[in-house]
Amino acid sequence: MATPTLEPRRVITHLRELQALTGDRFGAQRVAFTPTWTKAREWLEAKCREAGLECHRDEAGNFWATCAGASKQSLLIGGHIDSVPNGGWLDGSLNLVAGLEVIRHLSSHFNGKPPITLRLVDWADEEGARFGRSLFGSAACCGGLELESVRLLKDRDGVELPDALATVGIDFEQVLARSRELEHAASYLERHSEQGPVLLERGLSLGAVVGTVGVERHAITFKGQAAHSGSTPMHSRRDAFLAAGRLAQEIYTIAQRYGGVCTIGSCTTKPGIVTSVVEECRITLDQRHLEAPTLAAMLAAAHDAAERFAREGHVSVTWDRLWQIEPIHFDSDLIHLAEEAVEDATGVPFRMPSGPLHDAASVARRGIPTVMLFVQSLNGTSHNPLEDTREEDLELSVKALHALALRTIAKLTVRA
Repeated sequence: MATPTLEPRRVITHLRELQALTGDRFGAQRVAFTPTWTKAREWLEAKCREAGLECHRDEAGNFWATCAGASKQSLLIGGHIDSVPNGGWLDGSLNLVAGLEVIRHLSSHFNGKPPITLRLVDWADEEGARFGRSLFGSAACCGGLELESVRLLKDRDGVELPDALATVGIDFEQVLARSRELEHAASYLERHSEQGPVLLERGLSLGAVVGTVGVERHAITFKGQAAHSGSTPMHSRRDAFLAAGRLAQEIYTIAQRYGGVCTIGSCTTKPGIVTSVVEECRITLDQRHLEAPTLAAMLAAAHDAAERFAREGHVSVTWDRLWQIEPIHFDSDLIHLAEEAVEDATGVPFRMPSGPLHDAASVARRGIPTVMLFVQSLNGTSHNPLEDTREEDLELSVKALHALALRTIAKLTVRA
């Protein structure tokens, strides 16, 4: 009997097939809970069934494909097939297609009966592009979702989340009835595009991810006084936009001081006309760092700066927290195995944090040992139709994920 071989090229072929099926000239259109997302899901299920995997969907809409092993103890490999509007061809789907190839090969390698159970999971709505709630499916499955906090969410067309879920066969009231999907989960692996320039700038193809950064996300509202833009002298203005603008500059200094990242993502003004000094300016601030004490210090520095600029501009300032998640550190043993797999594939070991959030954060919060692998992104670009990775790096990443899975199976089998 011929020895089965891993086929990284098949991963690229399948990704191109998915791109043609669910994208257009503007990019990927697999926004969660839409007909195109459903089409992508059906495509994935067909590929999984061709590989001999048992397939089903849980109450939160997560898709599972399983190769039963000699033990119920399970190794999970996950990703998400949903995309942002006009997204890239790799984000999310790369994880799943590579994971399927690895499980397909491991099943053959162990003659259809691996020592532990292997499971591929497509988490529902990782992106949160339609309703603004990222990690929906993984948070629901892992115990990190409060149903009432999302019940009233609407998309830009006014469609409420429960109604959108119903169109794809998901009962909102049953989303948290997550059955026993994670009862035997022993480890979770996720391979993803880096979505940034770190590996590119260092000339590296792969990196082992040590964790996902914590996030503080706030809306900051400065309130001053509207006044005629022609008759009001500069020295007597109470310009809310001026204070907000000064804070927007200061957050770059804060990010540099603490080694994190800070972003002013939106800005709205009232009355919002060219002939009036701005009475009210609302900006959104996103701050991220891998260490919780440092993230707290960054937030305190932003608070202090906002108060200072408000006083100097004779305006008021208020803060509203939009969202927060603590830093998530991945499993130290799996990080070591991931680093070994990276070194085997590329000759260079490398560790790095993840700035973006991923479903892996939900799984790790559940207490399941977790790690990620990153593959280089050309131009450091993602959430964009220009997103790309060299094909040779894609192939290397499939090999590294396979090596990591084998190491993890060996580790779990010894412990059992």
